[in-house]
Amino acid sequence: MKLLPLAVLLLAGAADEDVALNRFNDPFEQVSSDIADCPEPRGPRVTAAEMRVQAHHRAERGTTCWLKGECSEPNAFRYDAAIAAELGGRLATAGALHPSSLWVTVQGRVVYLEGCVAREDQGPALEALARGLPQVQQALALVRVGQGGPLPYRRMDGQ
Repeated sequence: MKLLPLAVLLLAGAADEDVALNRFNDPFEQVSSDIADCPEPRGPRVTAAEMRVQAHHRAERGTTCWLKGECSEPNAFRYDAAIAAELGGRLATAGALHPSSLWVTVQGRVVYLEGCVAREDQGPALEALARGLPQVQQALALVRVGQGGPLPYRRMDGQ
């Protein structure tokens, strides 16, 4: 009888392997929701197998930044929470943010803006705003312009 609870725990752990979660706890939040039917990006959520693949690269990237003298912190990912907080404040007053439905992810001093915008000029303007933060190394707007059309990011629903 004692094996049954152990079996349940093992099965639960195996099921968790395939669930996409924010396993590295990267800053990820929705910053606008003006455009209906804009699919939520997968953002920093990965399966356990994807996490294992990324772990070495993340450790190397975080340390290399410091060794090259590009970071004052010994890990590039230590900047992410502060970048996300400052960016959130700047986006709140940015004219380029609306109308849009956007999510922001910060990983290793790189800002990803994913979602949907109404105008072609919004993506480049939001990238420039993010790049203007002193600790941001790169900013990428992966956005769909207008209704319909392909999405340039992975969706949370797996499509």
